[in-house]
Amino acid sequence: MGFDPNSLDLLALEKSNGYFITKDEAKVAFRFCENNKLDACNWLIPHASTEKYCKACSLNRIIPDLVNPAYRKRWIKIEQAKHRLVYALLRWKLPFFPWDESSGKGLGFEFKASQNQKKVLTGHASGIITMNIAEADDVERAMARKQMDEVYRTVLGHFRHEIGHYYWEVLIAETEWLAKFRSVFGDESMSYSDALDKHYSNGAPDNWQENYISSYSSAHPWEDWAESWAHYLHMVDTLETAYAFGLSINPKLTGVTDNVSTQFSEDAYSYVDFSMLLNQWTSLSLALNSLNRSMGLPDTYPFVISSPVSKKLAFIHELIHSLDLNTQ
Repeated sequence: MGFDPNSLDLLALEKSNGYFITKDEAKVAFRFCENNKLDACNWLIPHASTEKYCKACSLNRIIPDLVNPAYRKRWIKIEQAKHRLVYALLRWKLPFFPWDESSGKGLGFEFKASQNQKKVLTGHASGIITMNIAEADDVERAMARKQMDEVYRTVLGHFRHEIGHYYWEVLIAETEWLAKFRSVFGDESMSYSDALDKHYSNGAPDNWQENYISSYSSAHPWEDWAESWAHYLHMVDTLETAYAFGLSINPKLTGVTDNVSTQFSEDAYSYVDFSMLLNQWTSLSLALNSLNRSMGLPDTYPFVISSPVSKKLAFIHELIHSLDLNTQ
């Protein structure tokens, strides 16, 4: 089995003359991405292409030393999350291309390990997303989550947050969307470094849940945007999974309102009506949290979507669906 990023289909393949062909009548020929040899990728490349790496792996600028077994294990886990992120970008036909050194434009990923006293910081800068590979270690990540007083911290969550910063620069900065962004999220021209210093010194406002999806969102409009963007991706991707499995929710519990019942009959990536997406997410997250509690696990989605947060998510929905997706 291999994933074709052009058709966005998972294909059944059979080996033929050193490459792979689809098992259907078309007999389309493919090669696997070079990283398939490292058990890090199952994406396909057209057989006639001269590319060695798929649309997801070609975005990599730096990967850790794979001679180290622990680093290799972490990198594979990071690649799994990154591929899921890139899948979402392809579904929406959001614009991206591999980082180009000569123009200083594009999207690139750097996966690094901290060395001696030099700690690698996860973040985004002008199209380059850096990830400390320690985030792929469950114990390290749990310690960081406790230190930062977070209720949610995952590799995929990091990717979704940082790609939000990238798309702020691509889709909003110096565009007609900037004025509306400021009306929803606030003025991003305020000092970013001063805002973060204040946040880390004083913490979030006591009533941050009334206006923000997370305490970190309250630090600066850029972080509010990136956090909200990440949550929008959480919602859509999870709803798509519910649709793919043919799930429906029809509570039999006394006192549960009828509006919790829902049938996931449409792929969430194609939702035009944001209110429908939000209503279905409310139902699904309630069910997911209840299932986790039955297993003695933390809530899958321990967040509150207030009215101001809903408006921010609706803005992101409007922005994505306003793009001419058929021509990008």
